Amino acid sequence: MSHTKGRQRWRRDWRSGAKHAGRVFRHSLRWRLVALFLLLAFAMTGIFLGGMQKALSVGWREAVQPLLADYVDRLAADIGSPPDLARAQALVQRLPLSVRITGPVVNWDSHPEKDHGKHTEKYAHPEDTRLKTRSLERTTADGHRIRFGLGDAAWENQPRRVGGITLVVLLLLTALAYAYVRRLLRPLDDIRQGAERFGAGDFSHTIPLRHRDELGDLAQRINTMAHELQQMLDAKRALLLAISHELRSPLTRARLNVELLPETEDTQPLRAALLRDLAGMRDLINDLMESERLAGQHAVLSREVTDVGVLAQEVVHELLASLGGVSLTVMVDIAPDMPLVFVDRARMRLLIRNLLDNALRYSAGATLPPELYLRRISAGVELQVRDHGPGVAEDQLPYLAQVFYRADSARQRATGGVGLGLYLCRLVALAHGGTWAVRNAAPGLDITVKLPLGL
Repeated sequence: MSHTKGRQRWRRDWRSGAKHAGRVFRHSLRWRLVALFLLLAFAMTGIFLGGMQKALSVGWREAVQPLLADYVDRLAADIGSPPDLARAQALVQRLPLSVRITGPVVNWDSHPEKDHGKHTEKYAHPEDTRLKTRSLERTTADGHRIRFGLGDAAWENQPRRVGGITLVVLLLLTALAYAYVRRLLRPLDDIRQGAERFGAGDFSHTIPLRHRDELGDLAQRINTMAHELQQMLDAKRALLLAISHELRSPLTRARLNVELLPETEDTQPLRAALLRDLAGMRDLINDLMESERLAGQHAVLSREVTDVGVLAQEVVHELLASLGGVSLTVMVDIAPDMPLVFVDRARMRLLIRNLLDNALRYSAGATLPPELYLRRISAGVELQVRDHGPGVAEDQLPYLAQVFYRADSARQRATGGVGLGLYLCRLVALAHGGTWAVRNAAPGLDITVKLPLGL
């Protein structure tokens, strides 16, 4: 009884272990690939050995050469001397042979179209089994030569046919194995594309889950991570927008209170300093709100047909007027054939103003003023702003347009800003479907923005 229970328990354990192993095998990509390649190796080995054995088995003709030579002697004797054409024709009809008789009396060929001399090796002696031949020849007592031809197609094509079939089967198995492996590894392409989308900030499409295996688990975890990142970014944007919006009211009240202060000789410098600081805080809040509006995948633009050349001239005049008392200038070069573009005028003003403000800020002490160029290109317009300042280290160029990045972290707000100006410029360019490029001009910095017509 106990023996029966032990056997039943062993069977249950074995079945449970087999089911667990099956689940592990179906879930594990590693073990499925190992099993696939083992199966492929065994199949290819078996097919190759079988094919080679079949191809080499045609060597049995070496063993039957003596028998064949003796049989040819009997055929020649059956035809007789002088050769009897009736007997020769009967042999050709009965056996898969060709017969050709040449001599002083009889000249006859059962297959005139066949080249009996092709690949012919003669027997020096009927007993010589070392010589291989396809057409066998005998000489009768009266001087006639009888040449027998055997069926060439079967003997010549069989090894090639077997080798060709073996090769085709091996290629077919390899192709099937590759297709299966490609299907197993297809989720890797989905994961790569999904990682690229998430890295670019596009969380609208998740990675598809094709299989419930290790790659499926990886794709699911990446989707979960992307969802959490999206929530964190959305929360950060919402927080920045809320803080920026809530700070506007107290800043407005503070500015109003400062402006209501009596203007005396003692309070005027303090009053002017407070107004500058409040204006700077206001501009910073506006830049933060604008950056969050433009950072999304679906930035809302109020587009209208615009003459960028005229707009650039207006921005230059306004900027220089706002810096009253400071002897600054900007060299402007606008091509005469500038086309109209379909852009957001307010965002374009922000783009041009920030680029010029950045160039003016770092042109202090430069021998030449900043330069602004507007040109027409095949796909739209090109805006280029260059200064002749100290420039930026090459390793810092890729980071200039990142949020809150400053090439010189020790600079103050009055000289270096907080790292939002160029970041906003890049967002405006990308929101319009344009491109952004920064390079050292030696001396100075060169920033080029290309914008499509958008019409």
